[in-house]
Amino acid sequence: MKLGRVRSVAINGVEGVVVEIEASIGQGLPGVHLVGLGDAALKEAKDRVRAAITNTAAASKGADGGEGAVAKWPEGRITLALSPATLPKSGSMYDLALALAVLAAGNDYAPAYLEKSVFLGELALDGRVRPVRGVLPAVVAARQAGFTHAVVPLGNVAEAGLVSGIEVGGASHLREVLAWLKGMFVLDTVGPRQPARSVVAGPDLCDVVGQDEARYAMEVAAAGAHHLLLTGPPGIGKTMLARRLPGILPPLNEAEALEVTAIHSIAGGLPSDHPLIRDAPFIAPHHSTTVTAMIGGGTGMAKPGAVSRAHRGVLFLDECAELGVKVLETLRTPLEDGEVRVARRDGVARFPARFQLILAANPCPCAPANDVDCVCSPTARRRYLGKLSGPLMDRVDIRVRMDPPGTAALAGGPAESSAVVRERVMAARAAARERWLTHGWQTNAEVPGAVLRRGDFRLPGSVVRPIELFLRDGRVTARGADRALRLAWTLADLSGDDQPTENHVAQALMFRDRGYN
Repeated sequence: MKLGRVRSVAINGVEGVVVEIEASIGQGLPGVHLVGLGDAALKEAKDRVRAAITNTAAASKGADGGEGAVAKWPEGRITLALSPATLPKSGSMYDLALALAVLAAGNDYAPAYLEKSVFLGELALDGRVRPVRGVLPAVVAARQAGFTHAVVPLGNVAEAGLVSGIEVGGASHLREVLAWLKGMFVLDTVGPRQPARSVVAGPDLCDVVGQDEARYAMEVAAAGAHHLLLTGPPGIGKTMLARRLPGILPPLNEAEALEVTAIHSIAGGLPSDHPLIRDAPFIAPHHSTTVTAMIGGGTGMAKPGAVSRAHRGVLFLDECAELGVKVLETLRTPLEDGEVRVARRDGVARFPARFQLILAANPCPCAPANDVDCVCSPTARRRYLGKLSGPLMDRVDIRVRMDPPGTAALAGGPAESSAVVRERVMAARAAARERWLTHGWQTNAEVPGAVLRRGDFRLPGSVVRPIELFLRDGRVTARGADRALRLAWTLADLSGDDQPTENHVAQALMFRDRGYN
């Protein structure tokens, strides 16, 4: 009995797990049997792999005049096992490794690099290596497991090259991988990655006329990564403002950029020419989206949803009152925990979801330009925004009611640009990052309320007196009080103060107490 071993990587959530692929050639009727808890795409791999090896051998034989075939499908009963056997495996990224395991068992080449390499890629029937999803987290897992080489499809080589500490080679055909294993070919590689500067290009805040209060609320939300609700009649600029939020957010740092890029790699949304995401993502799903599309899921192991694709960025829900109640309520846990845990039959997938939520809604279903023209009954108006439940709204730090700008605002000069506002936001974020550096938090919105209520960051009683009054009157919950404290720290950072004052706390409570009813 002949045995061959090759390694690949399985993706579970956003983490990779090294998978050992064994091929055994024994006696019996010719056939291929694949075991290891694979999905339908993986079970079909045996047909793709056999055709790829056979056609590669035929093409090489023809080119060499009949004597130099680089691959040959072995005769006999072939058993392919993927270990760990209890780990669910999905997708076509194991094709290349399966083919090499079969050939290694057939002793068609010396496995010089097999023990220190992982192989990723889907095989076409003629032997071409096609790009796959999830290459970045797979290469990270291979490096952490101690492997020195990773062979990936040529279309994924730029993405895989983002990982340092492991040698990456890109192949366009099975023939090239076999020649590389024999030491007769050099795979395409990427040079040392140069740190790229983030350049935010997009809509500018100077396009927004009037709406000074909403503009300032947007700046405060950006400075502390706070959640924001904008309400007002249609055409007043809610969507216009929200789409300009990424332009005032700071660029992602190195760790955040790799984390966000890994999520989008699994989701299949990375451009091949610029795979590294340096700017905060902006995700705006349609109001007809489903729970699965919002949170993540799907058959087999779950895939990341909109909240995870918005990680370290912005999730904008326009016409949020039109979304289903179940979709809105599923946001409560990721807003609080910063991650999504999707349970499926095959296991639990965890996806990071530390996003900034921006909600925009009309005040009623008919939504006239002038509120006095509304034909909705009081019950219909209450029911419309009533979809935004109390527990969900308790997690929204800033609420702004936008009113039509006057003629003076329309005739006035240009407003501040995104570049000017972005400088203030970056300065406020730098102050917060320096303050929370030893604790591992990046923004004020991430800080637990318990930290702000005791120890070195506890504010004097005279400063937090407005919160005590609101708690006594039942105008704010305990969670809302903690969120008001976080917002007060952001207001202090924007004003350049070392800690919040009573005015900052009162202003934070006012931001939470209006714009919704």
